[in-house]
Amino acid sequence: MTKSRASIFGEGEEGLDLSGFAPKAARDIQAPPADAIRAVSEAARFPSREAKTAPVPPPPARREQRRHRTGRNVQFNIRARQETIDTFLAIADREGWVLGEVLEHAVAALERELTGGNGTGRG
Repeated sequence: MTKSRASIFGEGEEGLDLSGFAPKAARDIQAPPADAIRAVSEAARFPSREAKTAPVPPPPARREQRRHRTGRNVQFNIRARQETIDTFLAIADREGWVLGEVLEHAVAALERELTGGNGTGRG
């Protein structure tokens, strides 16, 4: 017995019997509790796909804002090692100076060292 396909162009729609296509009746089946499913899957070493909550690290300590009206309005960006920056900031905190003032003192000290303290040039 040969069956023929239904035409997509609408020919023979009257003879097409779709009575066998109906939604299945909903069955009254209860799912097992989530704890039981978790226990069985862990016993079978089946990993969970749920994201594990990682402990949130505390945010890094923020430095206090240093805003002072000093007349210094030119920006000077440099790259330095973290230890150098930490020392620079520690000096500023210890002396109560703003960062521009620390730089001015550092440049003056370097100039004195290079000129031998007499201001006449090197050495």
